[in-house]
Amino acid sequence: MQFKEIPGLESIKKTLIQSVQNNHVAHAQLFHGNIGSANLALAWAYATYINCENRVGAIPQDAGLFGSVAIDIPKDENDSCGRCASCAKMRKLIHPDFHHIFPTATTKKIKEAESDAYLPLWREYLTEYPYGTLSDWLTFIGVEGNRQGNISAEEARKIIGKITFKAYEAEYKILMIWQPEMLNLSSANALLKVLEEPPAKTLFLLVCNDANKLLTTILSRTQRVSVPAFTDEDISTYLSEKQGVTQQESQQVAYLSEGNLAKALSLTGVQTNEIHTWFANWMRASYKPDLQSLVKITDEFDALQKERQKGILEYSLSIFRDLFLWQNGATDLVRLQGEEMTFVQNFSKAVKPQAVELIVNELNQAFHHIERNVRAKIVFLDLSLTIAKLFKK
Repeated sequence: MQFKEIPGLESIKKTLIQSVQNNHVAHAQLFHGNIGSANLALAWAYATYINCENRVGAIPQDAGLFGSVAIDIPKDENDSCGRCASCAKMRKLIHPDFHHIFPTATTKKIKEAESDAYLPLWREYLTEYPYGTLSDWLTFIGVEGNRQGNISAEEARKIIGKITFKAYEAEYKILMIWQPEMLNLSSANALLKVLEEPPAKTLFLLVCNDANKLLTTILSRTQRVSVPAFTDEDISTYLSEKQGVTQQESQQVAYLSEGNLAKALSLTGVQTNEIHTWFANWMRASYKPDLQSLVKITDEFDALQKERQKGILEYSLSIFRDLFLWQNGATDLVRLQGEEMTFVQNFSKAVKPQAVELIVNELNQAFHHIERNVRAKIVFLDLSLTIAKLFKK
């Protein structure tokens, strides 16, 4: 992974690069960002840059496989070269000085809940989903039921063994811990001991989504790297250039994802125009109210997959949020375009501001029930009838 592969975030990239160039690399750094942010990708790109053999200021490595032949690769001040032996190994996640710890759980195929047992799958997952979530990872490895991933105390103790020896071939030995908030008290204390007395030229990269779940003693021993959410433009550009999505669809997906690239990628391919048409018909039937149409729409909703049902409710929340902003004069904050913008402008004249707030509460409650597997048909019909009443109040 290289910095140039990550969309946007130029300021934080520059800060990370300058810290290496100025030799101000903190031994423990916490990459904190919301779900779907670039915290994991940035930590990977940062580790790649640090051990790149051709970056500016890098310590020359032994000739190795190339003997005495000099390999002339241009140095890039703003990124790793991507072509040296170290960069090639980092891209494949097989560098002997780059170690990983992440949440695991036992599955039908793998009975050992530790990172080393899942390392081949982790390499495959991280290469394909560098912006993925913990839920995505657990699904990828085949965790079933309500099992939650965790990092055991035993694995945390193994950290010491992984970093005790001197680096094999790189300047730094790097340990990346993904989702450190999944550490229990015992494993967190084991990690704390290593952070207090780290070996020389050892770098800890902690990548988390919820820093509030970490021990304050761990937080105090790390340098925090706050990773902001992606902008709509970042996501739209990424989807257009990397995923081949049309400009119109990429803009709609970017709006729905709210800075979450993992969510944006999951929405890619979903017909967002169809969602808006479906939503608009639902609102018109609720406003009349047309009970026969509402029952038909409820049956359609019930037949959808759970994630699609949640997506429709999230879309509805987004529309009503912008409807509220439009009614209160905050038009600059409304990000809609085209048909969706026209819908909000027209619908804002028919719906009272007090009703909008109540409808948002009902949508949030319905989303909560769908997540917890309440029968979708009952939830949605009740929601529709409640919205119909609120429209008339």
